[in-house]
Amino acid sequence: MTHGRTAADHELDRVRALVDDRLGAFFDEKRAEFIAISPDSVELVDEVRALTLRGGKRLRPLVLYGAMRAVGGDPARAGVADAGAALELLQTYLLAHDDWMDGDLERRGGPAVHAAFRARHRAEHLADCLGLLAGDLASTYAWELLLGVPFPAGQRDAALETFRRLQVEVYAGQHLDLTMNTDVVRMHRLKTTSYTVLGPAQLGACLGGASDAQRAALAAWAEPIGEAFQVRDDLLGTFGDAASTGKPGEDLRHGKRTALIAELHRSAGPRDRAAVERVLGRADATEAEVADALRALVDSGVRARIEARVEARFQAAARALAEAPFDAPAPQEILMQHLLREPTPPSERNPEAGVHSAFDAVALW
Repeated sequence: MTHGRTAADHELDRVRALVDDRLGAFFDEKRAEFIAISPDSVELVDEVRALTLRGGKRLRPLVLYGAMRAVGGDPARAGVADAGAALELLQTYLLAHDDWMDGDLERRGGPAVHAAFRARHRAEHLADCLGLLAGDLASTYAWELLLGVPFPAGQRDAALETFRRLQVEVYAGQHLDLTMNTDVVRMHRLKTTSYTVLGPAQLGACLGGASDAQRAALAAWAEPIGEAFQVRDDLLGTFGDAASTGKPGEDLRHGKRTALIAELHRSAGPRDRAAVERVLGRADATEAEVADALRALVDSGVRARIEARVEARFQAAARALAEAPFDAPAPQEILMQHLLREPTPPSERNPEAGVHSAFDAVALW
């Protein structure tokens, strides 16, 4: 999809560059620190840096910035870069651990953290331990950066609680995913909305000195937009889009518990359920079997109902913005049209992930 460049696009490009520059400088500082502490251990910093700087849309920092602007925050306010970088390092921490849990060897067009250590050390258990250590280090760095953000008076405690809570919710969502819990809506809310949209938006509200009414408005926007984006990703991953997500049926072959599967079990008849379950989790499913499954999702009305849900959630998010007591003249332009308008590219969805991938839809947002 092609869009003309606007002032909002250029503003967000500036924020991306600001966060990337801060990350680069931060890693230089941390590498020097590790060389002084333990030169042989500097590979931990190097792998955290490699994953963090290897691609990514920086969506979470952009949500943070858009929320800060919406509540009247100064575009040049100190702390945007550090808070945005903290969110990116939190992402690195979660991905390093998640890839190990899933047995995924690639991430963002390069080796997963534990896979990079396997190539270097040739001892799988040792390498996996080092990968977990690197993830832990990224978490420590995320907290270090956030603790250094100069939040306005009276906002620091709320910001720290937001950062703590969003992580707890992600862990709960990951638990639901790993245990194959059938509450897909709750799982999506915990692992996607909280950590990708709501948490960053609330941090941006703290940075901008938001009122209680403005915080509530951001939450009213974040909940439906987070669900809409996750469910839209489910549709793309199931039915495919050659320009953005690859061939049809990928999520079915990988056994992903999507909104489509939940709706199938809720509303479809036994024949349609059987056609889908015949290929679910089968990497060797034939093209004909996948085509039958996709046809069943269409004929049963599952696809139409999920598409209607996506549209309804986008509309709910738009209404929340239209009714919000924001100070900026057009917060919708940053928070809606420019942040969440593109589908997740195939390299970002981690298509090689197996049944238990917890962050596929948001891995490189």
